[in-house]
Amino acid sequence: MNSSIDTIVWDLGGVLVDWSPLYVYDDSYFADPADREFFFKHICTSDWNEQQDAGYSLQKATEEKLAEFPQPKWEQPIRDFYGRWIEMLRGPLPETVALFRALKQSQQFKFYALTNWSAENFHIALSRFDFLHWFDGRLVSGEEGTRKPFPEFYQLLFSRYQVNPSSAVFIDDNLRNVKAGEALGLRGIHFQSAAQLHEELKQLGITVH
Repeated sequence: MNSSIDTIVWDLGGVLVDWSPLYVYDDSYFADPADREFFFKHICTSDWNEQQDAGYSLQKATEEKLAEFPQPKWEQPIRDFYGRWIEMLRGPLPETVALFRALKQSQQFKFYALTNWSAENFHIALSRFDFLHWFDGRLVSGEEGTRKPFPEFYQLLFSRYQVNPSSAVFIDDNLRNVKAGEALGLRGIHFQSAAQLHEELKQLGITVH
């Protein structure tokens, strides 16, 4: 163990949890592939979804989006984004969860979750995935009214749980969020796979058995 690291901070979606709108909006959803591209680029964008991650009402966001795009062909796709959200939550990413379990069993680190997730549906994940209860603490953007990559969300983690960023590693699949954490003193790992994460932890002196 590298004695300078005592805390590991995890993102959830895309790292420990397999979540993707493409499980609903698959190749068969839209008759025209161009419609799917337009839908994600101009209607239910990632920026729009992140507003709800930070606490905005899912119902209000849906109704406002329906008013913005009143053409009948967009009604069901817009309603399905949150109406079929549970189908986007596919399951755990088992290799990363196994890595988390091994680190947890070493009893050498504190573990925290820092996630962009709507408070209205986070309880679904909590009831489904036991490993979400392994953390020493968690910050859910929808419960706090802010989100990554805003500095105040990271600083809330530091103050609430007495996390020293210089002795913490932050794992996220969004490079924007990693860089925001690094700007505040965290050591960042841009997650791409469990094998890559294992190797980068090893380079930091964190050995997983």
